[in-house]
Amino acid sequence: MDLLLDLLKVLGRIVTILPILLVIGLIMGKRAIGKLPVFDFLVVLVLGSVVGADIANPNVDHIHTIVAMIAIALLQKFIIRNKLRNRKLGKLLTFEPTVVVYNGEIVEKNIKSIHYSIDNILQMLRQKDVYHINDVELALIEANGLMSVKLKPEKEKITRGDLHLPYRGGGYDIPLIMDGTLQKDILERLDKNEEWLENQLRACGINSIENIFYGAITNQGDFHCSVKGKKVSNLPPIEN
Repeated sequence: MDLLLDLLKVLGRIVTILPILLVIGLIMGKRAIGKLPVFDFLVVLVLGSVVGADIANPNVDHIHTIVAMIAIALLQKFIIRNKLRNRKLGKLLTFEPTVVVYNGEIVEKNIKSIHYSIDNILQMLRQKDVYHINDVELALIEANGLMSVKLKPEKEKITRGDLHLPYRGGGYDIPLIMDGTLQKDILERLDKNEEWLENQLRACGINSIENIFYGAITNQGDFHCSVKGKKVSNLPPIEN
């Protein structure tokens, strides 16, 4: 009977803690979910320890865990706000960018100070499609451990803007139809109506929105769609 009660207590704690963790994650924001700065990493580590101890040990007082979680989240928000206002505090709680390559020369002192090896730097440069140190004007290791690279002007890629060429490509999709369902609010925000959409569908030889798996308008005003059930052949040999 005691074992059953302990199991029920653990399940009850999981059900109550997960929603609280979700709320805390949303409060902490994107910066605490992606590449973590050191302070946010410590906050997540402490939260994990508190939650793990609560779930694994039925003898831990559950209300204390909840109070601790809320206090940790509030402390994180308080410190982050003050870090943004106080530059000196910010330097104490996070890493500063470190210059590792300057004008084609590796800055040995800085690399050693952040405990990176030359192999680490070369690998990160290759991931940026840079294979010659001499091509680099400035390379930084950012606070999140990733590298930012600025090539020398003569090694930078030429753009259409540099050549003063007109261009129309690129842009982005704005989804209108998802699995046969029209996103009416997006259609209204685009100042379009269903009659306009029906004309677009007819131009594609489609009679009903329900037959569309994905339909979108680009930011340049072009409509395109994918029909439900359409088989795509000759896929590249990437998937198993």
